[in-house]
Amino acid sequence: MPAFPRLSVETREIDPVGDLLAYADPDRPLAWLRRGEGVVGVGEQSGYEHVGAEADSSLSAADAWRLIAAEADVDDPVGLPGTGLIAFGALTFDARSAWPSRLIIPTTVVGRRGGRSWVTRIRRADGPHPPTGADMPQPRALGPSWSGTLGPGSLDPAGYQGAVRSALDAITAGEVGKVVVARDLVGTVPAGADLRRLVRALSVDYPDTWTFAVDGLIGASPETLVTVAGGAVTARVLAGTAGRGTDHADDTGAATRLLESGKDRDEHRFAVRSVVEALAPHTRTLAADEEPFALELPNLWHLATDVAGVLGDDASSLDLVASLHPTAAVAGTPTDAALAVIRRIEPFDRGRYAGPVGWVDGSGDGEWAIALRCAQVGGLPARRGSASTGTIPVTAFAGAGIVAGSDPEAEMLETRVKFRPIVDALA
Repeated sequence: MPAFPRLSVETREIDPVGDLLAYADPDRPLAWLRRGEGVVGVGEQSGYEHVGAEADSSLSAADAWRLIAAEADVDDPVGLPGTGLIAFGALTFDARSAWPSRLIIPTTVVGRRGGRSWVTRIRRADGPHPPTGADMPQPRALGPSWSGTLGPGSLDPAGYQGAVRSALDAITAGEVGKVVVARDLVGTVPAGADLRRLVRALSVDYPDTWTFAVDGLIGASPETLVTVAGGAVTARVLAGTAGRGTDHADDTGAATRLLESGKDRDEHRFAVRSVVEALAPHTRTLAADEEPFALELPNLWHLATDVAGVLGDDASSLDLVASLHPTAAVAGTPTDAALAVIRRIEPFDRGRYAGPVGWVDGSGDGEWAIALRCAQVGGLPARRGSASTGTIPVTAFAGAGIVAGSDPEAEMLETRVKFRPIVDALA
């Protein structure tokens, strides 16, 4: 069993903070933001990591976090979600991934919620105790503007349509009822670029999403995987997509057609069922909207269903993440068969794309989204840049749910719309 350091945690309320992102590290930002609220981390005190090949012999993230939290000495008079002991997490889509799943415990956290701000300092209990305020991070202006490049990766548009046809063959053969097929874009950003600019662009353009930056994974996800707060459990399921219209009438028509689409409603039904079935064993009460609604985002419409319940056991948010992931919205159904099809037809490792991303606190509460509309900045193993090229590698992914009747060209165009947030932000 791995040994984790005993941590000492101190949270104190501070004067209201105007811009949380100003406190983040320009090179490796840690951030979880929505409409100006959230948490940012600085430094790395401790954490948990496993790689797929080692996962079978390692503690789960939920069990490792319980061990870490049980030993921590926490002084938190503020008592808001995100105060006290906290870790930022980015977990892989596939347990077989060569990428690591990580929980990162920062040395310092700055947060804001409901008009109140705080700072949390996390140190080793056996280490020196700095004077109060000595390690309060100072805000830093964003560095110069920059732009990145993205181009076709392992699956160009024609290759992606071929992958969709392979998925349809698997559906016809009865292997799966639904499978999500992704494609990739690859490129670079300048070495030394202030990556907070990418986070800022996404948070400004998509304020209603979860904007995140964890271990080089940066994005803006509209899909809540699960939130746990004081025994309450909520999730938002998204599956079924349509582009926005060119004018009001066209836009309204696009939303109406999505709500009436049998293909999209079938895809959505698979996703809702997978979430409800995963949460039911852990909840005392659980309810999902009877009918989906059309969720409006700046670049598209999604079919959406909200799910809410009350915990019936001592499961943490990480336990629920493990039960939920991967949902039918990002993998397909049946889950194991869908994963087998994805491994067969996608010529790349998704890494943390479509995996869980978020934060967990010492009580096990937390907020987790599905890592969508995102890019991984840095290669494997993560590296900040290349002295010879002056660039950092970046990879972005987008996918579409394939069911009987899916049209390969339409699915490819859907991925193009889903790439737009990260492509625009990088540009």
